[in-house]
Amino acid sequence: MTAQPSLGAGFARHDHGSCIEDSLATAEAACAQARLQLTPVRRRVLEILLEAHRAMGAYDILERLRDEGLGSQPPVVYRALDFLTANGFAHRIERLNAFIACAGHKAGHAPAFLICRVCNRVAEAEIAPDAGELGRAATRAGFVIERTVREATGLCPACAEGGEA
Repeated sequence: MTAQPSLGAGFARHDHGSCIEDSLATAEAACAQARLQLTPVRRRVLEILLEAHRAMGAYDILERLRDEGLGSQPPVVYRALDFLTANGFAHRIERLNAFIACAGHKAGHAPAFLICRVCNRVAEAEIAPDAGELGRAATRAGFVIERTVREATGLCPACAEGGEA
């Protein structure tokens, strides 16, 4: 695979080949340390998400798996996605009903997603789950936030430059 600059995480140009390799190595190391099984299908689903560098629906992923002879039934992809999301290697984008590879896998990771309403590209940003108005409201209520899902819709730099509105 040739490393090519690509627009991806954070809408910034980067070495896409290295990005994929680094993310797979991180997932493999995390699975080894936690004694989790990164099966061939789970690994391939993560690779597909990393290669796409965009949110993908489960059936789009299933089509790729079917073409590669790795499974043709929806439970195959949903089990892999459940594993990847439960262990922080991928995230579900609620607005798009799709999944994206995690751009910053680490313990306590709290992502927010910036979704372009024109091209549907998604950037992952790191935020504190208890920050801002939501955190203040939780503190006033005596509530301890464990997990948040934050998604913002707008225009990515490429679509904003193109005058899309």
